Amino acid sequence: MATTRTRGVPAPGPNRAAVSRAAAVAEQLQYESCILLDLYRKRERFTDSLVADGRLVSIPPPSSRTDPKDKLWCLHSALLQCHVLLERVISREEEELGTGTKAEYETQRKKVKDRLSLVLISTGELLKAVCGATIPNPSVQGLELNGPTTLFELKLWVYRVLQEIEYWTKTAITALRELPSIIANDQARSTRVTQR
Repeated sequence: MATTRTRGVPAPGPNRAAVSRAAAVAEQLQYESCILLDLYRKRERFTDSLVADGRLVSIPPPSSRTDPKDKLWCLHSALLQCHVLLERVISREEEELGTGTKAEYETQRKKVKDRLSLVLISTGELLKAVCGATIPNPSVQGLELNGPTTLFELKLWVYRVLQEIEYWTKTAITALRELPSIIANDQARSTRVTQR
């Protein structure tokens, strides 16, 4: 666990290097997920203007006023839900659409799944550094895991899941970039309070 000392008092929290690494992995995930979404659009001949309605991930986006612990927890929970949805997408695509070949789309999908796992590990470690030893378990309850029943609905559902991954990856990058300054401000505030 990374700590910094202010007047002999340890201040829990992730170090800047850990946050930077997590943000860099999230940036790579965003790049990979954009490629995957583009490959899927081309494969299914969807236009760029196709917009999915509603969110599949049931976590409110973190606001600028949310404290670092809550912001990280929301982010980690959303990414976990994206991971669960992606695993379900892979399973459904193999069941319903499986060709048995490893095309560019399937290779890219595996890259995104692996990279998403790395981002989950990174955010989990950051959350552990902020929260201490115990991390509240994010819920995946309420996700649309069964998905649609018709082939076209399945293709739209897959598209929506890929859009969710892209959205939450962008959200992760923003939140992780802001995290060091938020933690520094919180530490400065708590130092001022203890000095009084």
